[in-house]
Parts: sequence; structure tokens; C-alpha cells
Amino acid sequence: MRLQAKPLKMRKPWGKAEMFFRAAVDAIKRGLQKTAEVFGAGFRSILHGRTLSEELIDEIERTLVSADVGVRAAREIAAELRTEFRSGRVPRGEDAIEFLKARLKARLASGSREIAVADSKPTVVLVVGINGAGKTTSVAKIAKSLKDDGRTVLLAAADTFRAGAVAQLETWSRRLGVDLVKGAQGADPAAVAFDAADAAIARGVDVLLVDTAGRLHTQDNLMRQLTKIRNVLAKKIPGAPHEILLVLDATSGQNAVLQATAFKAACDVSGIFLAKLDGTAKGGIVVAIRDALDVPVKLVGVGETPDDVQPFDPDRFVEAMFAA
Repeated sequence: MRLQAKPLKMRKPWGKAEMFFRAAVDAIKRGLQKTAEVFGAGFRSILHGRTLSEELIDEIERTLVSADVGVRAAREIAAELRTEFRSGRVPRGEDAIEFLKARLKARLASGSREIAVADSKPTVVLVVGINGAGKTTSVAKIAKSLKDDGRTVLLAAADTFRAGAVAQLETWSRRLGVDLVKGAQGADPAAVAFDAADAAIARGVDVLLVDTAGRLHTQDNLMRQLTKIRNVLAKKIPGAPHEILLVLDATSGQNAVLQATAFKAACDVSGIFLAKLDGTAKGGIVVAIRDALDVPVKLVGVGETPDDVQPFDPDRFVEAMFAA
């Protein structure tokens, strides 16, 4: 079941320089170290000091596919490179590296990467994703970043199917000094969302962050429950949820694209939080997700602590991929 996104008036995003989070180039480089060791070093090993050729372009295409950029993107980029090579504009391997950087940045640059903000409080951010993707930890990272930026935050533990999920969010709420609304184990998640929306309005908080069950994208009944949560929030707060972030595990490769496709169909995902980026050598999955869904990657998790979250910046991201 697909729900149409409701129009939302926007104001300036949170944070300095019209950014939701403060960017840190060093953190992105650290998080993409494994990717860079394979991606950047790999391309330099086959291209540095060499004259470009048709055979080398074939090898470039295979390397792009192996880095999870996606078959379609790899073919299109290789075709564009081949055209430039045949015209004489990209004769050397070093030129090809700069061409690849430019084409990857261009593919990732379209679309707004800002997090939506409602005209009146609270802004509601619904966080979805499957078990094991790092969803609840990602919620904590967002909460800490918002609090550090001077925002008041309320957490909603709408994952009532797993006691461990509620306990984990409770632990984070205590560590971060952020209030939490929860229900009994096995309670209706939509009822928890309803109570949390009531509390957010009564307390005048800036942001309500709703953690949902780690739903397998193949389970239709759980997807319907997610739709119910969204409907409840929309009835309580105009335009809610204002942002629906899908947390994807970067280490899951092309399976992340399948998950994203299913979740977008179920609840109109508006942005991607790519978690565990520091644990994969295939950061090119960002390109595959962007191509398949036309949904922007907005945030990336680049480590284990609550501070390890950054806004997604295509230029810095691609440069970090080639940094090793």
C-alpha cells in the first residue's frame, strides 16, 4: 500500500550553514577507509601512469560493478568514458580517475539532502528499516546531533515486538538525557506512536523521533502496521511524518537496494540513512541506491559512537572513496 506524501511548508534546516549536521571531512575519510582501500587504490593501480585503452575501460566497468555501484551506473559511466576517450579528451589513466570522480559526483548531486522541518513544532521523523541494519543506534545518533544543536527531542519506542529494542532505546535515552515514550511489550505500535505524538505536542518539543519495528521487507502484514503508524501520526500532527528515513546497512550490498525499493513502496521513504559505512569496502552502494530509487542519501553512519553521523555530501564522499 502506497501513501502519497503530503505537501509540507519548509523553513530553514537545522544547524549552521543551512546544514542538519556539522560536516567533518576527517570522519568521512575514516568511515570510508575500507572502501578507499579497494576503490581508490584499485583504480590507481590499474590506471596510474598508463595510457587509456578500450581494454582498460572494460576493466574500469568491472571494478565499478565489484564496488556495488550497480550494473546500470557502471555501464553508463563506462560508455560516457569511452566516448570521451575516443574523442581524445581523456587520453590518460589519471584523466580517467578525474572523469570518474566527476561522473559519480554528478549522479549523487541531484535532489535535496536537507531534513524536512515543519512550520510548527513538533517535526516528526519516522525511522524505518529491517532488524540488524543499525536502526535504533541510528535513532540515537540523530537524537544526540539534534540535542547538541540545541533542539529538544522526544523518542518514541514503537518497536514493541522486541523487548530488546525498547531496552536499547531506553539505555540511549538515559545516556543522552532525552525523554522516551514507550508501551508494554507486544502493545500496538500505532498506539505508542499516538501517545508519543500527544506527549510531543503537550511538551512543545522540537522533534519527535519514532523508532519502528525492524520489519522484514518481505512481510506484508508488518508493512501494513508501518502504514498504520504513519496514518496515526498524520491525524495527530499536520503533515506528519515530515521525514521518513530508511536505515540501510551499507555492508548488505545490493540487498539494500531491494529493501529500499520495498520500503519506498510501503511508506514513501524521503531519505536514506546509510549505516555501518565504516564496515564495508563497497561504499559505491550509495550510487546504486540513488539510481534505483531517486531517493537521496541524507545521512551516513561512519562509526560506532553517537557522534559518528554526518550529512551526506557528494563531493566529500566521492573524494573520500578515492583517498587511499
